[in-house]
Amino acid sequence: MNPRPASGRAAAADRLARADRSRTFPPLPVRTGARGLFAESWWGSAWLDALETTALDSARLARGRTYARDGHVDTINVTPGRIVATVRGSRPRPYSAEIRLRTLTDQEWDALLDAVAAEPGRLTALLAKKLPPALAEGEVRLLPGPGDLVPRCSCPDHGRPCKHAAALCFQVARLLDADPFVLLLMRGRGERELLDALSRRNAALTAREARDHAPAADRPAPYRRGPGTGGEPQAADTEQDSAAASGGAPGERPAPAEPPSRGVPARSALAGRPRPSLPPPLPLPPQPGRPPALPEGDGLPFDPATLEFLAADAASRAHACVTAARTPVPGTEHPAVHSPFPALPPWEDAIRLTATAHPTAGLTATTRALYRDLAAATGRTPTDVARAVAAWRQGGPEGLVLLDTPWNPPAGDFDRARSALLAADLPSLRPRHNHLSDPDRGIQLRFGHDSRWYPYESEPGAEDWWPAGPADPDPVGALTTLLAR
Repeated sequence: MNPRPASGRAAAADRLARADRSRTFPPLPVRTGARGLFAESWWGSAWLDALETTALDSARLARGRTYARDGHVDTINVTPGRIVATVRGSRPRPYSAEIRLRTLTDQEWDALLDAVAAEPGRLTALLAKKLPPALAEGEVRLLPGPGDLVPRCSCPDHGRPCKHAAALCFQVARLLDADPFVLLLMRGRGERELLDALSRRNAALTAREARDHAPAADRPAPYRRGPGTGGEPQAADTEQDSAAASGGAPGERPAPAEPPSRGVPARSALAGRPRPSLPPPLPLPPQPGRPPALPEGDGLPFDPATLEFLAADAASRAHACVTAARTPVPGTEHPAVHSPFPALPPWEDAIRLTATAHPTAGLTATTRALYRDLAAATGRTPTDVARAVAAWRQGGPEGLVLLDTPWNPPAGDFDRARSALLAADLPSLRPRHNHLSDPDRGIQLRFGHDSRWYPYESEPGAEDWWPAGPADPDPVGALTTLLAR
């Protein structure tokens, strides 16, 4: 029997729960000023005490503190029982550092939540981003002790901890200074989850106290068994009790009670409230950002280098889209709504990615490996890929079209180009389709649909044409640049 699929509401709640148990923090700013205590709160210092009492080498701790102070720790991800970050060392690729901490059992969580619900001041302190000592050092110990922090790192140093894991611990102390809920997340539960559980406990506690302190007159009267009624209350007794409670004479039917108020609709309550204006948009950076280098590791389900240039491409496209959205259409105050990146076939998009991810024209070991992988995936040769990348760098989509697809331009600019070249005392080129060529010299100009001239070159007599140099709207300028190479 197949299990019933989760409803949309249950699936949304599950997504919220998973998101609540994972928090990602951007790289913390470089710490300047006096080189005193690294943590500012007592609980942050207690976290570092657990690290320092377990460390086997104080020199590694000192280097880790320096790494953390100088901003070598990148984005930090905190999940129950695990803290992960990349730490930049002396090598080009960063290392993956990790700290593990035991999570609390369900029984320990129940005891901890009961302790918070019993003392309202403890919840008030947590909401103010403070950790009460009585809670942290109570029956359920929140802060780690000696040996509770288990460091790991992808670096070759087998120190416990190495300087990269130590740097991560120091930066986590700064996170704890700002928000003790990070410690509770390490122990197994997220902030929203904890506040919801505390809200339910407080509601149950309030209801129980109200019931225990309610006057006897307000409590429901017990049922009396009538003869032959099977335990049901007698109608006459019920009417008499109701009449007495309402102040009427016995036998008189009481007046119907007024229905309870259902409150005010939120839309009506908020209709007259002024709404603050939205803040102005952040300034657009002049260039798209570059993603951080990812650490290498064994058994990863992806290639770190591939993921890096996909992230760089996403940042570049986002930057171009925001730029286009802020540029108004001439004659209007509204920006264009179309995307600056039209949909491309897989081959063209793969070439675009390769050309923009590695914008240099030179071949390196990385680009050669990338060309081989792309050729194997598309059924082309590495030479085809390299030639297409050069065409994209020369003219984008139009350059790639001209690489493989000749066309017959109408009379006009193409016909006048030969006369312009002769007048400039440049070599005479033979026309064919949209090409002007001299195979013996190994030079060629291709006329594009955008009315620009794209220079190509080849070994003399080989007719193995490669894009060479930028496109130019003037055929004389394009050929002059090509001859000067």
